[in-house]
Amino acid sequence: MLYEILLADLAAELPRAVRLQSLVRMVREHFGCGAVCLLRLQDGMLSPVAVEGLVQEALGRRFVVAQHPRLAAILASRSTVAFAPDSPLPDPYDGLLEHHVGEALPVHDCMGISLYVNGELWGVMTLDALTAGTFDQDAQDSLQRLALTVAAAVRMTRLERDIRALRLARQDAPVPLGDRQEGEILGQSTKLKRLLHELNVVADSDLPVLLTGETGVGKDLFARRLHQRSPRKDKPLVQVNCAALPESLAESELFGHVKGAFSGAGNARPGRFEAADGGTLFLDEVGELPLGIQAKLLRTLQNGEIQRLGEDEPRKVNIRIIAATNRQLHDSVRDGHFRADLYHRLSVYPVPIPPLREREGDVLILAGHFLELNRGRLGLRSLRLSPAAERALCAYAWPGNVRELEHVISRAAIKALSRGADRADIITLEPELLDLAGSEPLAEPAQTASIPKAAPHPLASLQQVTNQAQQAAIKQALDATEHNWAAAARLLEVDPSNLHKLAKRLGMK
Repeated sequence: MLYEILLADLAAELPRAVRLQSLVRMVREHFGCGAVCLLRLQDGMLSPVAVEGLVQEALGRRFVVAQHPRLAAILASRSTVAFAPDSPLPDPYDGLLEHHVGEALPVHDCMGISLYVNGELWGVMTLDALTAGTFDQDAQDSLQRLALTVAAAVRMTRLERDIRALRLARQDAPVPLGDRQEGEILGQSTKLKRLLHELNVVADSDLPVLLTGETGVGKDLFARRLHQRSPRKDKPLVQVNCAALPESLAESELFGHVKGAFSGAGNARPGRFEAADGGTLFLDEVGELPLGIQAKLLRTLQNGEIQRLGEDEPRKVNIRIIAATNRQLHDSVRDGHFRADLYHRLSVYPVPIPPLREREGDVLILAGHFLELNRGRLGLRSLRLSPAAERALCAYAWPGNVRELEHVISRAAIKALSRGADRADIITLEPELLDLAGSEPLAEPAQTASIPKAAPHPLASLQQVTNQAQQAAIKQALDATEHNWAAAARLLEVDPSNLHKLAKRLGMK
């Protein structure tokens, strides 16, 4: 019966995601198992394409084949591979079955099969169960026969994708979101899907794009996506962190210099514009550029020419500009810190990146990605979230966005080990390990530094209490911005130079 239903699905015109999700759901029902996962192989890594019976964060995990011997064994065979209930090899899904999220349960029965599409290894399908003996020899033989039908379903989604892409190319229309390649930008929220579709549209043009958004939203990933989907994808993508450019060297870094142009210039050197010729130049934190450099940048955008420091003749460059900032540049223009003409040149097509708190459901998918990364880095058998920890992550406002989430998961994993967790066990992260209360908005630490009416120890001086609160706030801002001092200053709403001076006075530098 299952084969007839799957064949009927193949004949129907279904969206890719719907077809594959329907496939794994029917396979799970047919085998009566706990979970089924369809994973695609790319660059030595298996990425879930459709899952049934696993927790939501499993969709964000990327399984490095070299770190998962069961997955490696399945990929290495053309036949069904089954693992004995007492197999010493850890299962990638230990503790991740959907209907047992409150329990750190290991998988007791597992089998899988590699999938080939058009003669090439495409990925695997895995089946897991908590009950030993679920996958007997009949079940293994059944999966072997089913593999061809599963591969046909995958092949059909690829064929439909290619046909739609060809049709849309003839109509000069964008490729739909559902046909995008698996990439680094993880999530399924409506806002993210809408944004990715918009980027697909603007990628084909040569318009300058200004990516705006809060610190930590991943503007560099969206810039990379724009470049990879543009006609310039085979040319260089050169990234410049404008906040890290010393003002005295900014012109040389961007436009290059000739030998002897300044003290220490022993050789001629091309700048970032020349390095990006034919491709894309990504100006990250563009709001940090000094006004003098802004004028030279404007001239380059207007004329398509750069002039090396110390050189008389201009050089032609052909580049596309993508800029990013977490500032409100129109406010900087109003305050005289950013040139209005440059702002209008850069923001021909502005793209706001939504903060993590507005991407409903994406927190757990991203958390799964960071959990798997830390599991591999720390050599753990399994790393998961408790249901209470999942609720805490979803309820938090994430002022530091995706970057803060990454740091929270990494710190929690290390804390779990430091408190005696065994690497060979299924490690479950509880809310107290996430320490989200300590990452609340930065006004909170000063409010909590009240002096008790009766203290068992001598009272600290007002200066000591103030210094401690300032140190905590600065450390928190640096953690949330990946130790970017300029971004931390904006988060604390202070001048960057004053922040450096304060940190030095407090003994933090």
